[in-house]
Amino acid sequence: MEILLSIAIALFAGLMMTRVIKPLGLPAVTGYLVAGILIGPFCLGAFGIEGLGITEGSLANFGLISDIALGFIAFSIGNEFRVSQLKKIGKQATVIAILQALSATLCVDLALFGLHVFLGEDVLPMSVAITLGAVATATAPAATLMVVRQYKAKGKVTDILLPVVALDDAVGLIVFAVSFGIANGIANTAAAVSAGEVLVNVLVNPLVEIVASLLLGAIVGVLFSETEKFFHSRSKRLAVSVMFVILVVGISKWHTEIGGIAIGFSPLLSCMMLGTVFCNMCESSEELMDRVDRWTTPLFALFFVISGAELNLEAFTSWAIVVIGVVYILFRSLGKYYGSFFSAKMVKCDPTIVKYLGITLLPQAGVALGMASMATEGLAVGGEIVRDVVLFSVLIYELVGPMLTKMALTGAGEIIPHERKSSKVINADRQE
Repeated sequence: MEILLSIAIALFAGLMMTRVIKPLGLPAVTGYLVAGILIGPFCLGAFGIEGLGITEGSLANFGLISDIALGFIAFSIGNEFRVSQLKKIGKQATVIAILQALSATLCVDLALFGLHVFLGEDVLPMSVAITLGAVATATAPAATLMVVRQYKAKGKVTDILLPVVALDDAVGLIVFAVSFGIANGIANTAAAVSAGEVLVNVLVNPLVEIVASLLLGAIVGVLFSETEKFFHSRSKRLAVSVMFVILVVGISKWHTEIGGIAIGFSPLLSCMMLGTVFCNMCESSEELMDRVDRWTTPLFALFFVISGAELNLEAFTSWAIVVIGVVYILFRSLGKYYGSFFSAKMVKCDPTIVKYLGITLLPQAGVALGMASMATEGLAVGGEIVRDVVLFSVLIYELVGPMLTKMALTGAGEIIPHERKSSKVINADRQE
């Protein structure tokens, strides 16, 4: 009963908040996040009254919903990797994704190294600075996708944005794995860590995870495309789509170790590959993806409300976390913007892309939080600092990022402001 009541409260609060922020011209994503904060453990949920908000204990019950939502988000982004479209922007998207991610890492690493010298090892360990530099690569695909969907953005910036965000996660995973291994190597200087163990952690494990994830998504994608041919009803084909995305998310949770090498999958990469293979093999994939998008709308709304509820407001109480967080946000933003600006110029993108793309790459959430969780559990020194700084930055980015994305796409002329009529108004007009 408690979990069902919490779901209803979360959806109701999220939907009502979108009505509150609509006159301000803010994206619905921002409303969902604010609603999550208000009903979360640090506001209404703190009273512990069932039916009033989401308590800290009940947050654990939403893990399955978040996993499935991220799977569908990745699946939708994978749909952007159509061969016909990639022939036009594939090279540009790849170059931009790699360079802007590395630029963000370099800027954050340099800034935090200077802060490390100023504050000292006790306040900001070097291992934390290196790890945060890697986390800076991640861009939130969910917030970006929701803004694009809500405003039906179309144009050159939108066309290259989604592939860049999708590739960004793959680049970020590799950079994080390498940086995390280096950070742990620094933190474990006094420990007896063999060169073989470092090599496995830094190179082998991340490579195995990436290859395994892409292979899983490709195999299930082929199976998905063939299975879909047996059904002609739209409702049944939609059910098949939902089933295969959930299947990949479920398999991606499986991890083991063979001969000291970690064998596992990235749910994001696996579901992206599933969407990529499906959209290129199935002739009616566009129609089916449109139906999936409509089905997932309440799921995504719930996901963002939960994300807002999970944001830890206690991060604001530590001056060190605030200082490190502000430096991290500032230099990550500079790295993302100028990295995409110069790389887009280098590959001769349209001037509109050069000017606006970097602004749309600022949101950060799910992937970064996953990296922070890994750092908290696996970093020998300073894992809690990484977690708190990332939570602080996610709170800022997720509240401001969607609004900046909307502004950038509007400035690029890809969101056309117009008066949207509800179904009630349309029906009334028809009767007249």
